[in-house]
Amino acid sequence: MPSAKQKKKIRRSVFRVLAVVFVGTAAWMLYQWLTFRKIKYTRYPEFGIAIPGGYSIHGIDVSKYQHTIAWEGVKKMKVKEIQLGFAFIKATEGISNTDPQFRRNWRKTKQAGVIRGAYHFFIASRDGKAQAENFIQKVELETGDFPPVLDVEQLNGTGTLQLQKEAREWLDLIESHYGVKPFIYTNVDFYNRHLGSQFDEYPLWVAHYYQPEQPRIKRGWVFWQHSDRGRVNGIISPVDFNVFNGDSAAFKRILIR
Repeated sequence: MPSAKQKKKIRRSVFRVLAVVFVGTAAWMLYQWLTFRKIKYTRYPEFGIAIPGGYSIHGIDVSKYQHTIAWEGVKKMKVKEIQLGFAFIKATEGISNTDPQFRRNWRKTKQAGVIRGAYHFFIASRDGKAQAENFIQKVELETGDFPPVLDVEQLNGTGTLQLQKEAREWLDLIESHYGVKPFIYTNVDFYNRHLGSQFDEYPLWVAHYYQPEQPRIKRGWVFWQHSDRGRVNGIISPVDFNVFNGDSAAFKRILIR
């Protein structure tokens, strides 16, 4: 039989364990409540940015930096005649990384009725095929989704020729796997300096901020990322805004069938 002193020691140990469990559970519940409250009650009266005129289809792009998103709030927000109908979602990066919010964003956009697309953040110093395989392992595209997107905007210590070689390998493998030509995302200066006419065959999603009417690039483009400072219901951080260069019929034609 344990002595009185041993029993007291056992009781203290049990109490400590229970206290740790209680505090841990309470902290987890508080975190969940605060997270839910932040998402649910994030509301803005306006988008907070100038919206270029002449475009009827608007959307955003997101990654882990927008944290946990209440997509039903995104879908319902309407300022004058503008609603957000599509979202590009970061899926993968390099040869092994996955955006921690991708799976949730991919599922929730579909549920909210937001047209979705997945993009890969390209690391030019890494093997293009291995990066494509990373994307393929993580992203299953369905009818009504956008084609895959290669986000290429950094040299990562390589030269232009090496970047072009690895990017081409990513694009070729992705097109072969999904049976659709991928998009390229980059900014105007990077495209002109490091991609140029060799990649003109690919649909372009171009970034050029704070221009009043359109991006300043000579080649054609499909999407224009015009701001990185937008505010949207259900998102606690600033978010990139985009417009589609066309009408609803042209928009439907680019979706996966």
